[in-house]
Amino acid sequence: QRLRRLLARRATRRSEGAFVVEGVKLLHSALEAGAPVEAVFVDDRARSNAEVSALLDAALGRGARIFDLAPGVLERVADTVTPQPVLAVVGMPDATLDELAGATFVVVCVDVRDPGNAGAVIRVAHAAGADAVVCTEGTVDPFNPKTVRASAGSVLHIPIVVDGDAETVLDALKGHGLRCLAAVSRGGTLYSDVDVASPFALVLGNEASGLPSHLAQRLDATVTIPMGGGAESLNVSTAAAVLCFDAARRRSNLHVM
Repeated sequence: QRLRRLLARRATRRSEGAFVVEGVKLLHSALEAGAPVEAVFVDDRARSNAEVSALLDAALGRGARIFDLAPGVLERVADTVTPQPVLAVVGMPDATLDELAGATFVVVCVDVRDPGNAGAVIRVAHAAGADAVVCTEGTVDPFNPKTVRASAGSVLHIPIVVDGDAETVLDALKGHGLRCLAAVSRGGTLYSDVDVASPFALVLGNEASGLPSHLAQRLDATVTIPMGGGAESLNVSTAAAVLCFDAARRRSNLHVM
């Protein structure tokens, strides 16, 4: 019952400070990140798999409780069409805006609703060396099981702040000395011409409607990716990848071949 609630309800995840990771790869990622693994639920048939057995031993060594489930139980609980043989309850990281003092590269999601998009943005931010991701009110829960899967475990490796309305978030980041640069599909400065050497926050808006107009006064600049071929816009996670990796390259955080 607890697994079902954690998988299905954001309020339960927040109140209990825990979420569910599904599968061997995500459990391995949680252990690698040093995340507190509270409990692991395993299909009894998977015990014979050497990789699963090794992960269970590692989780047990970290103080996790291991629960063997009869065949078919995980299929009735899991969020996926093809359930994984292992589910784990992991303590939720609890980053705050105050902890971003000193950050130089932050990604902000404003009203990003699709779990797959949000997870992909988090994965991109992590891979490009961002200091944190902030999910404002209206954005899908980054610890939603679909978002966790789409992040490929990056939710466990990069600080994620889930806090406040967009105005409050942008004001706080500006108070930490970050310029707020918003991605827009049309009319912004060419992304490669924007200064990313000094601390900045990349602000990404809703998949369909972009950023609300009332945030304009809190933005230091808007940036646009030029597009040919008649496309109106890019998917938000694709835009994030272009902008984040360009910033990483120019900031020399990555060596791009």
